[in-house]
Amino acid sequence: MKSIIIDPITRLEGHGKIHLFVDDEGNLANAYFQVPELRGFEVFCRNRPVEEMPRITTRICGVCPEAHHMASVKAADAVYGVTPPRAALKLRELLYNGFFAGDHTTHFFALGGPDFVVGPEAPKAERNILGVVRKVGLELGAEVIKQRARGQRVVQIIGGKALHPVTALPGGMSKRVTKEEQQELVRIGKEMVEFGKLTIKIFEDVVLANKSYVDLIMSDMFAHRTYSIGLVDPNGKVNFYDGTVRITAPDGSLFAEYQAHEYLDHIAETVLPYSYLKYPYLKKVGWKGLVDGPDSGVYRATPMSRLNVSDGMATPLADAEYRRLYGTLTGDESGKTPVHATLAIHWARVVELLFACEATCAQAGDDEITSDDIHRPPEGIVGEGVGIVEAPRGILTHHYKTDEKGFIKEANLIVGTTNNNAAISMSIKKAAEGLIRKGTEVREGTLNMIEMAFRAYDPCFGCATHAALGRMPLEVIVHAPDGAVRETIRRYC
Repeated sequence: MKSIIIDPITRLEGHGKIHLFVDDEGNLANAYFQVPELRGFEVFCRNRPVEEMPRITTRICGVCPEAHHMASVKAADAVYGVTPPRAALKLRELLYNGFFAGDHTTHFFALGGPDFVVGPEAPKAERNILGVVRKVGLELGAEVIKQRARGQRVVQIIGGKALHPVTALPGGMSKRVTKEEQQELVRIGKEMVEFGKLTIKIFEDVVLANKSYVDLIMSDMFAHRTYSIGLVDPNGKVNFYDGTVRITAPDGSLFAEYQAHEYLDHIAETVLPYSYLKYPYLKKVGWKGLVDGPDSGVYRATPMSRLNVSDGMATPLADAEYRRLYGTLTGDESGKTPVHATLAIHWARVVELLFACEATCAQAGDDEITSDDIHRPPEGIVGEGVGIVEAPRGILTHHYKTDEKGFIKEANLIVGTTNNNAAISMSIKKAAEGLIRKGTEVREGTLNMIEMAFRAYDPCFGCATHAALGRMPLEVIVHAPDGAVRETIRRYC
């Protein structure tokens, strides 16, 4: 038995490693996906005023602070039992769509895209954003940078800062949008739509036109039949900021729907001894381990999952691309036949990118966003609240319990990557089983294709590992200069 360690795994947010065990015949014996970092947000949020949470929790992550900002403020709204004015809700959703447009751009072009644009077996020094720019041209590289800047500018205008926004508070927003700022937002929205259309064209020319890539996307090596989860609006269309949580079974049938405050009736979490990341599962199905199928409570919360549970997209260009995706991959443009291909998550992501751009453009033109009626001060306290939004990487839940003065006594966060932890582990193992077999040589490109199995999820391990236990379980391995293990020190709680 020999082991292969991929450490660190690359092009993601946070830190992780993959430990592969190969038997004496050259076949994969087992694979472990480990997240060795730990952060304690659920603990050090205790005893803080709940109104501080939307500002504090943005610091969980520098990649998706807007997601934590919005989930947190929605939970704080619920703690105080207050509903913000319509203008405030529109500002929140506009900020959020602008953020989504920028975040999906980053993943597709800088993190996931290099595997397709440059090639999965290209030298690792070329599989990056610079390699993408060399392949598609400097002009596109400049457009990617501009698109990122557009998303940050939307957040800055509405959120007060381009990173770690501070504007949302219980009962609404603290900053109005001026007419001049609205005009800038409209201009940005129009430019975003053009970029969204360009991204679809690039995906079509680079990925869909390459038969080997399409075959890879559709291969069983990169597929799992799991439940899907996501937010839908009253019309059953994808929505990032608000809606009903819908869960569909592996065959596409409706399994459950719930509102934010009901999440504990449907979602439970378990732990495995080799990772600091928890494993959520569907409570009514149960935890059966790292296996898929209708008898396993494992679910996925990805862009593809959001499309699987929805009845389409709420904007015309994105909805047309939604129909094309399902028509191509399942032969059913209605979307009723779910897509379980892991690498198809990238396609779903660019469909969502186009939707976010269209939604930003449409919402920026709504004159109500310049209203002064953006805050409704709380007048009482409920003492408990749950806020749910869609983070780019999956559904995000913030749950707070407070005392009668609004100080946090208990906090629970289930973030997008945490929802996908079991599926990521399964995807890595299945890809490794397909690639590491007797008689095959394990090359750099082989290991990169195994990494592709987790990159599709756009994971963020920094904000996914958030529960502290008082004393952190720790293992320290001391190596001699020749690499031999000299001493192993373990501390368990």
